[in-house]
Amino acid sequence: MANVKRDLVKMLNRALELEHAARIQYLAHAELVKGETAEKIIERLKEIASDEQKHEDQFRNLIGNYLGGEPAMSLAETHRAQTVKEILEVNLKGEKDAIDFYKQVYEKVIAVKEDLRYEFRTLEHDIRHVIMDEEEHVAELSLLLGI
Repeated sequence: MANVKRDLVKMLNRALELEHAARIQYLAHAELVKGETAEKIIERLKEIASDEQKHEDQFRNLIGNYLGGEPAMSLAETHRAQTVKEILEVNLKGEKDAIDFYKQVYEKVIAVKEDLRYEFRTLEHDIRHVIMDEEEHVAELSLLLGI
């Protein structure tokens, strides 16, 4: 595997680990939400967890089928939270951190475009769309937090 693809596999495996952790974290946090607005918040957390599952699938596909790498089976660090406010804040921070990292991956894909003759468009498209989904999560969590 060429160095460019090896580097991208490493970056995308980190992204995959972030998505694994995010999905598990959202589902766990959904079980902790109580109170008057619980149903709406639980529904939103589970919906976002479902999006994270789709991102995992996309990253696995890019790693295995487009770059010839082995998808990671580990997960990034998860973060505990107890109150609804803490849950929303910790997940908002996670989404922003993920976006910042995925933008680095995206920039790398753009920079090495010439070395990805048969993979570039799919990599560019999928990573861009994951970033857009994560930006939507930031908007949703910010709305729930009232910020």
